[in-house]
Amino acid sequence: MSVSNLAEYLDQHAASGIDHAAAVAETVRILAQSGIELARTIARGPHGSAFAQIDGGTNPDGDQQHGLDVFADDLFLKAMRQSPVGLYASEELHQPVLIVASRPLALAIDPLDGSSNIDINASIGTIFSIRPQPADAEADPVAPYLRPGREQLAAGFLIYGPQLALVLTLGTGTQIFVHSAAEGSFQLASADCAIPPRTREFAINASNHRHWHEAVRLYFDDCLKGGSGPHQADFNMRWTGSLVAEAYRILARGGVFLYPSDFRRGYGKGRLRLIYEAQPIAWLIEQAGGAATDTIEPILALEATELHQRVPLVFGSLAEVARIARYHTLPSHMADRAPLFGARGLFRA
Repeated sequence: MSVSNLAEYLDQHAASGIDHAAAVAETVRILAQSGIELARTIARGPHGSAFAQIDGGTNPDGDQQHGLDVFADDLFLKAMRQSPVGLYASEELHQPVLIVASRPLALAIDPLDGSSNIDINASIGTIFSIRPQPADAEADPVAPYLRPGREQLAAGFLIYGPQLALVLTLGTGTQIFVHSAAEGSFQLASADCAIPPRTREFAINASNHRHWHEAVRLYFDDCLKGGSGPHQADFNMRWTGSLVAEAYRILARGGVFLYPSDFRRGYGKGRLRLIYEAQPIAWLIEQAGGAATDTIEPILALEATELHQRVPLVFGSLAEVARIARYHTLPSHMADRAPLFGARGLFRA
C-alpha cells in the first residue's frame, strides 16, 4: 500500500470515484477523531464523571448501561451532526435519529462494545457500519438498516486497549491503523490483513457448555481431544468477553470465535446484534480472507427484520468456520468426527 496513515488512505478513497466515497471518507475521519476523544475519557478511569453507573438504566435489548455507554453514544451522535450522516442508529437507542434527511449516509453504531469489561480495565471498543441513506429516509428511518450486510459502504471498529487502534474496511481489504500520540494521527500498522485459513485456536465461553446445542458441544469436545481426536491437532482456547478484542486477535494471528445460540431464555436466536456487531465484524473478517456465519449461513447475506435483531455468530479462519458449519449440517457430524467416513463421501452433500 502506498499510504502511511489514515488521512492519506481516506484521501485516496475520496478520490476513487466510488459512489459516496468522499462522504464515507469524511465520516470515518470524524469517527476516528471522536474515538481519540473517547479514549482520553476512558483513560481518566473512575476519576472521570463519565464512569458513573446509571442505576437501573438499560438499553433497548435490556442490557445494563454504564455511564460511559451513554457518554459514548452522546459523543458520537453529536459528532455525526457535523458529518455527511443523516441517520444515526445506535445499540443504545430504541429508534434511529434522523439528523438530516437529505444527507447520503446512514450510520449503525455500537458506541461502547464490551462495557461489562470497563471495571476490570480490559479492552473495549466502538463498532460501526456505514450504509447508503435513501431519499425517503424520513418516511421509514429503519429501512436502510434492514438490508444485507454486503451493502455496507464501510465498516470498522476502534479498540481502546494498550494502543488506540482503528480497524477499517472500505471494501478493498482490511487495514489496521494505530494512533500515534507523537504524530497526533493514526498511522498504518497492518495493510491488507490476511487471516490464515487454518488455525488451532478457538474462542468460546465454555461455562455455557451445558446450554449449547449438540453441534456446538460436539465441536468443542472434539477440540479438547487434541491430537488424538478427529481434528488431529492440539487446540488452544481463548475468551475475553470483548468482541473487538477477539476480532483484533483473529485479524492479527488467526483463530475462530463462536457465540452460538443456546437453550437459555433470551439466547435462542443468538445474543450479538446483527446490525451493530455481526455485520460490520463479518465484513472486516471477509475482507481479510476469513469467513463469518450464523453457524451455517453467511452473515453478510442476512437481512435484519428488526433494528435490534440478535444472531448467532461464528467468524475467523476460513477452514475452521467451514468445519463448524459441517457440524451443524452433516448427518451425525461424521465427516469431521470420523475422517474415514468423510473421505469416502458417505455423508457429503
